[in-house]
Order: sequence, then C-alpha cells, then structure tokens
Amino acid sequence: MLHRLLAVVRGPGSRRGWQKGSPARGSASAAAAPPVALPAQAQVVVCGGGIMGTSVAYHLSKMGWKDVVLLEQGRLAAGSTRFCAGILSTARHLAIEQKMADYSNKLYHQLEQETGIQTGYTRTGSIFLAQTQDRLISLKRISSRLNVVGIPCEIVSPRKVAELHPLLNVHDLVGAMHVPEDAVVSSADVALALASAASQSGVQIYDRTSILHVMVKRGQVTGVETDKGQIQCQYFVNCAGQWAYELGLCSEEPVSIPLHACEHFYLLTRPWETPLPSSTPTVVDADGRIYIRNWQGGILSGGFEKNPKPIFTEGKNQLEIQNLQEDWDHFEPLLSSLLRRMPQLETLEIMKLVNCPETFTPDMRCIMGESPSVRGYFVLVGMNSAGLSFGGGAGKYLAEWMVHGYPSENVWELDLKRFGALQSSRTFLRHRVMEVMRDLVDRGAQLRGLALLYDLKVPRWDFQTGRQLRTSPLYDRLDAQGARWMEKHGFERPKYFVPPDKDLLALEQSKTFYKPDWFEIVGSEVKCCKEAVCVIDMSSFTKFEITSPGDQALAALQRLFSNDLDVPVGHVVHTGMLNERGGHENDCSVARLGKRSFFMISPTDQQVHCWAWLKKYMPEDSNLILEDVTWKYTALNLIGPRAVDVLSELSYAPMTPDHFPSLFCKEMSVGYANGIRVMSMTHTGEPGFMLYIPIEYALHVYNEVMSVGQKYGIRNAGYYALRSLRIEKFFAFWGQDLNTLTTPLECGGESRVKLDKGVDFIGRDALLQQRQSGVYKRLTMFILDDHDTDLDLWPWWGEPIYRNGRYVGKTTSSAYGYTLERHVCLGFVHNFSEDTGEEQVVTADFINRGEYEIDIAGHRFQAKAKLYPVSSLLTHKRRKEDVELSDLHGK
Repeated sequence: MLHRLLAVVRGPGSRRGWQKGSPARGSASAAAAPPVALPAQAQVVVCGGGIMGTSVAYHLSKMGWKDVVLLEQGRLAAGSTRFCAGILSTARHLAIEQKMADYSNKLYHQLEQETGIQTGYTRTGSIFLAQTQDRLISLKRISSRLNVVGIPCEIVSPRKVAELHPLLNVHDLVGAMHVPEDAVVSSADVALALASAASQSGVQIYDRTSILHVMVKRGQVTGVETDKGQIQCQYFVNCAGQWAYELGLCSEEPVSIPLHACEHFYLLTRPWETPLPSSTPTVVDADGRIYIRNWQGGILSGGFEKNPKPIFTEGKNQLEIQNLQEDWDHFEPLLSSLLRRMPQLETLEIMKLVNCPETFTPDMRCIMGESPSVRGYFVLVGMNSAGLSFGGGAGKYLAEWMVHGYPSENVWELDLKRFGALQSSRTFLRHRVMEVMRDLVDRGAQLRGLALLYDLKVPRWDFQTGRQLRTSPLYDRLDAQGARWMEKHGFERPKYFVPPDKDLLALEQSKTFYKPDWFEIVGSEVKCCKEAVCVIDMSSFTKFEITSPGDQALAALQRLFSNDLDVPVGHVVHTGMLNERGGHENDCSVARLGKRSFFMISPTDQQVHCWAWLKKYMPEDSNLILEDVTWKYTALNLIGPRAVDVLSELSYAPMTPDHFPSLFCKEMSVGYANGIRVMSMTHTGEPGFMLYIPIEYALHVYNEVMSVGQKYGIRNAGYYALRSLRIEKFFAFWGQDLNTLTTPLECGGESRVKLDKGVDFIGRDALLQQRQSGVYKRLTMFILDDHDTDLDLWPWWGEPIYRNGRYVGKTTSSAYGYTLERHVCLGFVHNFSEDTGEEQVVTADFINRGEYEIDIAGHRFQAKAKLYPVSSLLTHKRRKEDVELSDLHGK
C-alpha cells in the first residue's frame, strides 16, 4: 500500500507531494533516492500521519490552505490507525459526535472515487443488541434521535436479529437496534487516500521525521524543530495520538493534553467454510462487552474487559505501534462472551490475538481545538476508540477552526479548554482511563471503533476515580450531613442531602431512566427554597477580578461583554460574552466593585476557556490586571423568602429590597467575618443572596448561617434542586442551553444587550443584522401535559421536539418542576420549510400556534409551549389537575 500511494502522489504532473525522509523498506528504487530536505517554512505543520493528521491536512487543502507540511515519525497510518477494527458507526449520543460520524461516512464513501485508492468501504449496517430492558430503553432513545436527522434506524425484535445475522444466538435478547447505513473500511487505506488527496492539492508529506520541539515566542507558535532540521510556521497541529501528551510538553509553553493509552485486544479468525458475505452486519453486544464484524470471510471480534491494562504511564515508548504481547488469560472473558453469542465460532481457527494501544480521555470524549496558552497550537487527539468514525468530521471542524477562526458547529463538549491542568496528572489519567474503558460498556457506550454509543446507560452518573481533587472548605462538614457529590471540572459539588432516615446505599445504587429514588429528597429541598431558606455551596463557580489604574478596565470590558457595564458602583450585571457571530462564549454576572474594579462570576467549566478568551481580546499594552480568584472565595447561595431574615440578623444591617435592591453587591460583615461580598441574586430567580466569602472565613460564616437559620427552617440543598428551580423559571444555562452558536436574541436575552446605547462590542454587528432579519431558532419552555411522573420514562435532555407532527428541534435541558408538578423541558424550536426543508424565521406567533410533543425513547408526550415565564404559574403550588395551561399561548 505504501508503494501504491507513492506511485499515486508522485505520478505525472506532480510537483509537490509526499516526500520521503528516508527509504521505504524493501524498495530498491526508494533506497537509491537521496533524502529530501525539509522546507524552511510553512504556514501549517501537522504532526501525525494517522487518520486524524491526514484528515486535517486533507480538509485544510480543500479550504485553500496549500502551504501545509505533514510530518510522521514512522510510516503513514502505522500507528493506532493501522490496528483499528475498521467499523464506522453513525450512532452517537452527542449531537456533535453524530454529525462528525455522519460526515465521515459520506466522505469515506466517495473517497475511493476521488483518489482512486481502494478504501475497502462496504456498507454492512450495524446491530446493537439489548439483553436488558434498560439497554433497550437506551437504544430507543438513540433511535428516536437518529431518525429525525435523516439516519435510518429502527428497533427490531430478536427474531429480526436472527434474520439479519443467522449465526447469532438471540435467545437472551429483548430487542436490538438496526442502523442499516453503517459501514466497514480499511482504516489505514482511508488515511492513505486522505494523504494522497492532500498531497495532490499541494500538501507536503514527510515520513520518518520526528518532531523534537515546538518553538513558541510570546505565546505564539513560531516553528518546529525536527530530527532533520527546523521549519518556521504559524500553526502547529498535534495529531500525535498516544504520544500527544508528551509532545504537548515539548515547547517553551507546555500544552496540557490529558489522555492515556490502554491495551486493547481483538482476535482474527480464518474464513468460514462458506465465507461470510461482505455485507454481513457488524454486531455490538454491549451487555456482553464485545463487538463482531466480518473480516475476509471470517470474523474480527474484540471488546473491553472489566480490568483494563493501562500502558506507557512512564511516557513515550516506541516510534511505531507494534503488536503487543498476547494475553489469552486477560482476553478469556471476552472470548467466552463471544462463544455464547456465536456458538458456531468453535469450528473456526483463530489466526491471532491482536494487542494494540488505544488512547482514552478523562470524560470519554475526544479532544480538539486551540491551546488556551499558545496561539496557533491546535490539537486533535484522544478518540476513545472512535477515531475512524470521527476522523473525517473532526478533521473538517478543526480545519474550519484554523481557517475561519471557528468551526461550523458547536464543539464545546470536545474543546481542549474544557480541561484544566489538574486533569493531566499521570496518576489521575492512569486510574481514570481504566474506569473509562469499563464504563464504555457498563454505561451503554459503544465499543472499539464505535466508542461512546450515545449517552451512558442511565442519566446523571458520576465518575468514581480522580475525585476530591478540588473541594470547598465546607466539604467535610457537608459530607457529614449527608451530601451526595457530583464532579464538575474536578470540583466536588453537592447533588442533594440524604436525610438520616434514608438508605444511603440504596440511593447510590438506584440508577434508572424512570423516576429516581432521590425524587422526594430533592422535592423537599425545593420546597424549603420556596417557603423558608436553603443554603447551597456553589464555590466551584469560576471567579475573576479585572482591575486597572485608569479607565482601561471599563473600556476593555465594554467591548468584551454584550450588556452595559458602565453602571454605578455596587450594581451587578447579567451579561453574555459573545463572539463575532453573536454566539455565547460565556454567560456570566459581573459586579462593579469600584470605578476601576470588576468581579466576574462564570460557570464552573468556563475557568480555562473564559481566561483564554479574556486574554485573547484584552489589549496587550494596557495596564489591565486579570486575576483568577476562584480559589480565594467560598460561595454560598442563600435561597428563599427567609434568607433576608437570616442575613439581617448576622449583619445587623437592613437587607430588605428597599435597602438592598435586586442585582446589587455590597461588601459587609457576616457574623465575626468581614469583607464578605454579598450579592442580591441566586441564579435561580428565587429571592435570596450570593455570599462570596474569603476561604479563611468560610467555616465560620457557614456555621453562623446554619445556627441563625434554624429558627427559619434552614437546611442544605444541592444542585439538583438548583436545576429544578432554574428550569422552572426558564433560566438558560451556558453549556446546556446556550453555546457558541446561540445568540441573546434567540433565547429571550434582548434586554441584556446594549444594542441601542452606541457602544461597540464583539458580536454587535451580527446581532443588529439578526434583529433586522429575524431569528431562525428560539429557546422555548415546554411543560409535559400527559406525562405520568411515576410510570413514564423521564426526559433528561436531547429529546426530539415535534410541532404539529413535524420535527422542529430538541430539548437542551429538563427537570421536574415541583411547583407545577410536571416535567419542564427547555429546547430550541426551528421552522423548517415543508417544501425545501430550509430554515425560516421563527416568530412568537409560530411558537404559540403550534401543537407540541416531546419524544422520549420513541413515545411522544403532549407538551405546552411558552416563550417567557408566567409568574402566576410559579408563585404558588398547584395540583397537576388544577393547573390551567391554556394561557401559555401568547399570554
């Protein structure tokens, strides 16, 4: 294959192309050719000749960037790409992953015609088996999402499975999902075809060339140093696979890339006496932890064992990935599962057991995007065994990011900046990837080449490894009071508090798509927030201080934020931080502490992204001071009508709205502690306060609050109660409802934008144009009408939305509304033309005149839609049968 590609890229008329840094093995003609010197400079240097690196190079050349050099330390496609099982599946849970996989499928399908290189593309379809009802529910949720985006998919019976694949034992199945347009390919040939096409477009490719160092000057990539010389460049792309971690450290400004390799096993057999047809469907048996595909008339089968084997923890090991040592004892549980699913396999001769490295990330999602610390340094790695499925689409989005400054889709869930340096500990990574590999199956994810089959088996699970990395000073106190914890950006946050009379173990083991066992607990916390007072530890929120000796801080922030920050000292502004397209890069609150001092509060997982965005757009030559003070303050959210009484007693200061109006910030004493920043806001719409407490006073203030609050019925509450309160009040959260492609005009945020104040800010032009032309999607609130909370499946997020029987969007977040006693979903509604399918303007009238349904695992539930909160529904509790929702349309 190597020589075939050489012939292609060095054919007649080829002036620039793949240049060999050293002779190919076994090639006399190549051996006689002198080594070719590297170019002195290029616009882009891509490191890695696997499917990721070649995809990036291919798409950059398609977008007009020709001055690209791709360097591979070994041979092209000789790393993980060569060992890939070659299964291409479009069935994904995350929308962005589904789009990447769907694009890859279409790209690989036409690649052979484009390049003349055979890629082995064969449309086989995939069958995902379910041995349990929970697994089948998971598949039904996936199926409902695939069909609405044009990917054929159906839930089938065990009998149908036997018809699709007669060799399978189906006696223990309850159903399955069939995706007929999935395919198999030769992954190495796909990478070589991409390289060939890129080379013919002008990309220069050199193998057997190692990058030793990435040169950086003043936070900007300037070039690379290789074992064959230096190349000056403006952009560098790290597609080094399992070696990306080490390569990230090889620069003046290290780039943290959290991933770790594990061993992966699959076996190859001789052909059957009657060889399997090439169109035989691929089989994924998640409950059995295995996958099976046709391979040259026999089978290729592997899976993920319950005791994974991480490797290379100590660092870089080999230039090219070689087949590691066989370990039949380790593979035996998977082999037993395979024999149960396909008993006739006993008649086949096994050729060999392949053992190869595969890289995994801390959250089972790939890593892409620009480094937060080095401009021009891009990353595309950590595919969690889904590199083939994601390769085409991921390469396209990264190339768009480089050429245009942003990708065409929201990729935040895959962005490198979702991680901080704390996730790069080798010990943390070693332990976390072992859990990731176990959970790829245990929690409903796909297998080798099909990793991360949509979401986890059940909603709202938490990793168990790498915990207690970041904790509030109140952690032990809250833990002793029954706090159950969730993790966000390495920070421990309370989900809810288990009362002494509840069975803690049963709650922790209860995982379900239906009504969860914490339902009553969270309900009692919400009730307390509504009627008395609760305290929620929200210390994980990202906190920045921006100051300057003159007016530079205000001038810079006025450009960076969409709302007007030129407010009197002490006022708090809720504002977005937008990009040039008007989309939300952040959604935050900013308090003006002084004429030249601002305090900014952002979502927890925005710590790295927000810092990078501020540094990117703040003037370099100013006297601005930006400081991350997240660790300096413990944040307590005091929610409820009696919060004012608690604070009044502790501060001996009037806290009523007349003396302390909404969205106001004052530094004051609470108990014996002073310097507490108190803000009259709660992030939920309920009355109350946020207290930002210097950490040395945290325990004292908490104790005082709880002591004084006893007479007012105070109790602890967690983030599940917070979620219910904010969704019921139609509060959109960044990263769930808001992202880089959603503008304030699309989510009812017009009042938080200074469009008519004559002040320029990033995104203003896009919003002015959108205001004139209209919006093409609109955030809408849905209240489920015929849904039985006790018996029906719950909505979680990502459910399709139907208007008058036609698909118009999907939910972005949901929660049970304890005030309404119904489920509440938020989601974006689109207006697709019935004739052309193109998007049209979405008006309030379009929303109000529709009849809506929410699809949960294939069952549609009626829903009432509204655009803005209706206070009469939220001021007091009503029985489900008494709530009149007819006024939601236009009132």
